[in-house]
Amino acid sequence: MMFSGNGWNEENIPELEERKIIVTGANSGLGFEATRKFAEKGAHVTMACRNMNKGRKAKKKIEEKLDEADLELRKLDLASLESVKDFTEEYRANNDSLHILCNNAGVMAIPRQETEDGFEKQFGVNHLGHFALTAHIFPLLVETDGETRVVNQSSAIHENGEINFGDLMMEEEYDKWNAYTQSKLANVLFTYELDRRIKEKDVEVKSVACHPGYASTNLQYRGPEEEGSKTKYFFMKLANTVLAQSADKGALPMVYAATSKEIEGGEYIGPGGIRNMRGYPEKQESSPISYNEDTAEALWTRSESLTGTEFEI
Repeated sequence: MMFSGNGWNEENIPELEERKIIVTGANSGLGFEATRKFAEKGAHVTMACRNMNKGRKAKKKIEEKLDEADLELRKLDLASLESVKDFTEEYRANNDSLHILCNNAGVMAIPRQETEDGFEKQFGVNHLGHFALTAHIFPLLVETDGETRVVNQSSAIHENGEINFGDLMMEEEYDKWNAYTQSKLANVLFTYELDRRIKEKDVEVKSVACHPGYASTNLQYRGPEEEGSKTKYFFMKLANTVLAQSADKGALPMVYAATSKEIEGGEYIGPGGIRNMRGYPEKQESSPISYNEDTAEALWTRSESLTGTEFEI
């Protein structure tokens, strides 16, 4: 099947030797495919994974097909601010540069749970964990010679989201899809606010958002599995089979955002096919609310407070 869009694919990825990249959630799905693509072009990739068993298997799988893969596996649990801090400290102790941070890991449409720090899990993992990670590692991005990037993986479904500042953790009324769309909108708001602050300080870091369209990954199955619903699992599997593009194709917008020379800070990248569900990556417009600077600034302030971080640009 042919895909629409500008035709950018794996063949267009530039050489990445001597480039250092962190990919969160690198053990499966989009994170795994992006890691493989980066490694094939010579990058040193740190696979930041919560489940080290799965991380080791993923690392081995890439190394079996790519003898010269330069991979490093590190523990990172985005549901724990302590783990985020430990990861950053360990990374900085072993690396003197960072060129690209891919904030990719996430959870989707799960029953209400809380992180180690008491945050609603989807908002805590998808947004707050990555916000804290970026804040802690940002000085290294600035110190690294040349242009560096932060790439935040969102979702097209962020267009249905809104930030409920009165009940961010959805303690009063929880809906798994509202929680997910809120977290994905937060990813885009964070991207644009970071870009604005970067430009104010004139530092050589680009902040970019992306989404994979509808890509078949394990992400879709976690909700039905945790609910114990075989029916929902079946229909999700059917939808993935009929409608979704592969994780390999779904990873392209993130890789494009991370490596293309055409990218500018503050852009939003997604597949260019029908309803932006599948296809080659292209520059797109996100939802109107995602460009609201007051909302973005309020989210930034609340995120600093919740995570106990001072995000210095």
